Amino acid sequence: MWDWESVTAVVTGTILISASVVSAGHALLNKRDPRSQLGWVVLCGFVLGFGPFFYWLLGVNRIRTRARKWQEAGRFDVDPMLENVDTALFDVQPARRDNMGALLHLSSAVTGRPLIGGNKVTPLHNGEQAYPAMIDAIAAAKSSVNLCTYIFETDDITGRFVEALRAAGERGVVVRVLVDAIGERYARRPRLSRQLRGAKNVTVGRFLPLTLSLRGLRVNLRNHRKILTVDGATGFTGGMNIGGRHMVEAEGNKKPTIDIHFRIDGPGVGFLDEAFFTDWQFTTGDDGGWSGFPGIHAQGTALCRGITDGPNEDFEKLQWILIGALSAAREHVRIMTPYFIPNRELLGALTSAALRGVSVEIIMPRHNNLPFVAWATNAMLWEMLQRQVRFYLRPGHFSHSKLFMVDDYYINIGSANLDPRSLRLNFEFNVEIFDSSLGDDLRRHFEAVRDQSHLLTLDEMDNRSFLVRLRDSTAKIFSPYL
Repeated sequence: MWDWESVTAVVTGTILISASVVSAGHALLNKRDPRSQLGWVVLCGFVLGFGPFFYWLLGVNRIRTRARKWQEAGRFDVDPMLENVDTALFDVQPARRDNMGALLHLSSAVTGRPLIGGNKVTPLHNGEQAYPAMIDAIAAAKSSVNLCTYIFETDDITGRFVEALRAAGERGVVVRVLVDAIGERYARRPRLSRQLRGAKNVTVGRFLPLTLSLRGLRVNLRNHRKILTVDGATGFTGGMNIGGRHMVEAEGNKKPTIDIHFRIDGPGVGFLDEAFFTDWQFTTGDDGGWSGFPGIHAQGTALCRGITDGPNEDFEKLQWILIGALSAAREHVRIMTPYFIPNRELLGALTSAALRGVSVEIIMPRHNNLPFVAWATNAMLWEMLQRQVRFYLRPGHFSHSKLFMVDDYYINIGSANLDPRSLRLNFEFNVEIFDSSLGDDLRRHFEAVRDQSHLLTLDEMDNRSFLVRLRDSTAKIFSPYL
């Protein structure tokens, strides 16, 4: 005779086992990385209840947005004169033409977006240059302001942004502000959404706020993009959040953070708006009436293509493009990154370039704001140092700068770091640029920083103490989750 406790135990056990089997089967069918497959199958199979819970909380990354539908609807149609870049791009040495032509084909196939000419791209160093330019652009807005950021701090600098956004709304400008719901919590109260509450013509969206719904449980998938567009003609993007810490020269700044941002003028701003409205529609249900690339006249010589990357994509677009660019390199690869934890594919592409005789130089901050990331990085460096990849440690303040250049002609900028979180989990936005003039400018900046930095040697890595090497190797195990 079955008692109530026995029935409850059988039913509970059946549910837990079924959940484990279903979750393990889902991981087996949908995870592309064998290591990820094995890890989740083992967790779901041997940790009943908790294994499936954490798998569906952290392991299922698929989020659908409207980007693909917009491509099919023709919203990426542009002026054929701006899209026909063969003459402008290939008026260079034959060797470079062949290499870059292969990269162009790869990027076009991976992103499904055209390469658009007629842009002017201006580097902006630190908050001292970036924030006044952004605030002035908002102040001059006539029809629309679209702002997306990961972190929006609460301080005097962000107060100026809030005032500019409010004033634009009062003038009748349509202002949309999108902030990541987790990133917003880095700020002190009152946070951005509260500061702009009630502002005329200003709408604020919070990306994936934590709720008990299936969407709200996706705590591991964050919007890391940094985008500002004004009237569809002027845009700003890069890796810089909005906050006083980026005012490096300000007195009383206890955590100065060096960074570089970029202003884009020209038809390529349409890529920034497309990325913004994809996230805006996902967050608010409103596509903002975005109708595609506006008829913006050419402003410069830079050729641009937007790259949206995230867990809603079929594959890691940005990683494929970076690997393609490394394969096309013939002379120089110059990289700045705050966090460097490459997977085996990217590590192989970097070392392969170095072994071909390409000069590969990577600048990282000497003092990292995330020690665990720095430890995991240390565990990987010796392998690359053996193969002639050169690493430089930038002294002084923490550097959050992100820059990827090949042969001083191809530049890749944006919000993504060279780590698993950026390349697999976060929603990121980058822009690839072909422009020799911008390349020369950024090369000079890179060389100036490099000349002040410390060249790391293989002996230094070999001479780490046993405990330090053990610490670094332990951190490396957790590198996919840092």
